[in-house]
Amino acid sequence: MSNYTIISPVTEKPVQELHLADVAETDAVISKAAKAFETWRLVAPGDRAKLLRKFAAIVDAHNEELAQLEVLNSGHTIGNARWEAGNVRDVLNYYSAAPERLFGRQIPVPNGIDITFKEPLGVIGIIVPWNFPMPIAGWGFGPALAAGNTVVLKPAELTPLTAIRLGELALEAGIPEGVFNVIPGKGSVVGNRFVTHPLVRKIVFTGSTGVGKEIMRGCADQVKRLTLELGGKSANIIFADADIEKAAAGAPGAVFDNAGQDCCARSRILIQRSAYDKFMELFEVAVKKFRVEDPSLDTAEMGPLISATQYQRVSEFLPEGTPIAFQGSKPSGPGYWFAPTVLAPKDSNDRAYREEIFGPVVSVLPFEDEADAIRIANDSEYGLSGSIWSRDLGRAVRVSRAVEAGNLSVNSNSSVRYWTPFGGYKQSGLGRELGPDALDSFTETKNVFFDTQG
Repeated sequence: MSNYTIISPVTEKPVQELHLADVAETDAVISKAAKAFETWRLVAPGDRAKLLRKFAAIVDAHNEELAQLEVLNSGHTIGNARWEAGNVRDVLNYYSAAPERLFGRQIPVPNGIDITFKEPLGVIGIIVPWNFPMPIAGWGFGPALAAGNTVVLKPAELTPLTAIRLGELALEAGIPEGVFNVIPGKGSVVGNRFVTHPLVRKIVFTGSTGVGKEIMRGCADQVKRLTLELGGKSANIIFADADIEKAAAGAPGAVFDNAGQDCCARSRILIQRSAYDKFMELFEVAVKKFRVEDPSLDTAEMGPLISATQYQRVSEFLPEGTPIAFQGSKPSGPGYWFAPTVLAPKDSNDRAYREEIFGPVVSVLPFEDEADAIRIANDSEYGLSGSIWSRDLGRAVRVSRAVEAGNLSVNSNSSVRYWTPFGGYKQSGLGRELGPDALDSFTETKNVFFDTQG
């Protein structure tokens, strides 16, 4: 057994001491969830739906408490944190409609009747990252619970406080003991046990591509079901015929939101060469206006990085001689503050251009034409998100079909809606979360044939 001290990224001061579970404690929670599955799966669909709606209502009633906790633990801006708690509420409400709509099919066959059922898997192990602790947890446990599974959720060591509170609120809502469990611990201990324990039937992991690959290898031994939401290096493609003013005004938020600690961050800006100078002039104004300040202030647009370790990692991408075009501002004093930084690399071989930095750093590269933009955008091992800016509808359709990414926005930088599917191409992940598609990954399709000739 071990303890972990949570440090505020804003003040660098201790917030709370936390017990980290060992393997024996993890096994006990998994067994508890497996026992609860025996009865949770049999709860009438309408009753399960009511419990999820009640859970959503209690989360909504505690929105400000959860938001303030996230500001304290994660350094998120208060505006973002309120949205994040609201997203948990919305996801629960959305999937509360699912228990009564887990439809099978009747398939025409000779000499009988053939029907399919959507059956729950069992215990779901959810491993949540530190960058968006509340929403990403909800994206896993919302559809999992709705489909009749039980959940064991491991928050990141750095940011467990809102997950722990959500576990308490679930019990207040009447979710039965053992159905939704939160167990803080190290990934190498608790997360690894999710992978190796035979009663955990599926893993949902959001995090780095490297760790995702390790989990994928571990799940192979039991042919364990898996959803992976991994890294990104998303492109923000801006054509000369676009509304350049709007694109430039939106670009800082698209990459610097949450201090760039977002796998959907548009951290590669591709701008058509003929509009490059105009865009950079407008973009510089927008970056220097971007408010990096105490995240508890309503005016804050960006807070600090999550930890000293992350600050060091991001800093390593900016050695002496890095082609910095311009930077925004940051507060002085304590906190892991990093100024929004815009790079102008000579070509796409630049390390900061190719690798996921997970910090407030963006690279801007010009392109010549539509084919060149598509080529550069797809020249990446990742394919999670991105934006396309053009007033030409035909071009927008062509480019959106050609770019290898799971979530694209045209004339917008919006990546996530809880009622539409979310996930990546290539090494950005496996499977889809959110929307109607998520339920398929939390159920097995069972086919049953009834012979009517006997």
